[in-house]
Amino acid sequence: MTEIVLRPLADAFMQVGVFVALLVAPFGWARYRWGHRLDEALLRHRRLAPLVAAALTMPPGCGGAIIVMAVYSRGAVSYGTAVAALVATMGDASWVLLAADPLLTVQLKLLLLLVGAATGYAVDALGVAPRRRADSRPPRQAPPPEPSYAAALATQPVRGLGLLPATLWITLGTGATVSLPVTFQVLDPAALGRAVMGGVDPYLLIGVVGTVLAVVAFVHGGCRLADDDTDTAHPSSMSQVLRHGGHEVAFITVWVAAAYLAWSLVTHTTGFDGSQLPLLGVAGVVVGALVGLIPGCAVQIVFTGIFLAGGMPLSTLVANTISQDGDALLPLLALEHRSALLATVITTIPALVVGLAMVVLA
Repeated sequence: MTEIVLRPLADAFMQVGVFVALLVAPFGWARYRWGHRLDEALLRHRRLAPLVAAALTMPPGCGGAIIVMAVYSRGAVSYGTAVAALVATMGDASWVLLAADPLLTVQLKLLLLLVGAATGYAVDALGVAPRRRADSRPPRQAPPPEPSYAAALATQPVRGLGLLPATLWITLGTGATVSLPVTFQVLDPAALGRAVMGGVDPYLLIGVVGTVLAVVAFVHGGCRLADDDTDTAHPSSMSQVLRHGGHEVAFITVWVAAAYLAWSLVTHTTGFDGSQLPLLGVAGVVVGALVGLIPGCAVQIVFTGIFLAGGMPLSTLVANTISQDGDALLPLLALEHRSALLATVITTIPALVVGLAMVVLA
């Protein structure tokens, strides 16, 4: 019971959720402090827009890509710019991979930057530009100036963080005091539990409690399959940053826990280790690219969890990473559905090309 059920649940929180939290807070603060400058960067450098758009998606999460979609929907940048951002984004799956393997994440980010920019320029060079909605025209006025953050704090009421997000952040902080020493192999949690907690493993205890809290927060947030939108791309206060950050941690932890638990149950009950799945070679690349067609980050997080559990090769993950559009596709579907549907097909092409190239060169 402990190794089959509790251990995967604890690992999801302690190995992924805690480290995601350590990254979400500073990235959220940076988005709050300088987010409007990202819009301006796209408008100032139109010729470099596909490259700039791809670069904006390099921070983890979907915020950068959502900003690009919003600017595209106003008619301010080309279709290739929007496609570049969708190809380059890893969505929330990047939090999972970054927590587990930072070096691989950076390498993939650089690959996505190059592939995204190249695809964006190719789309513009070929003149691909779907018919837009009649009410979608170039902006008639300049984007709003960057607000004064001191003034914003003075004029906007700072709502309380809330009991549930605060409890989750406290648990994450407590988990970090155990997870970090365990990760760097300077602490044996079982020995600590025997010495001071009557035999209770603090890693398992905090991890399971944290995952349960994440599930509660996920349900309280409406069980949404997307946790990013145009509002969260431009947070207006640190309270909003922390609330959204807590929901993002909960969102990712829940789906990683689902992947870890499902994988544990399958491997322990059937002996199935993933080698029987069509996730190897050419078939794996095709499967990864097709899974990337599914909007949102939930399925992609599960897919990344399977990779980290050893269930698929890197070429399959790369194909999925290039093909998937994260949460950025969802607001684009609402604003420009023709552009969104065509974009999700276009992003599959470089996914297949790069994935198959990795198989051939391996």
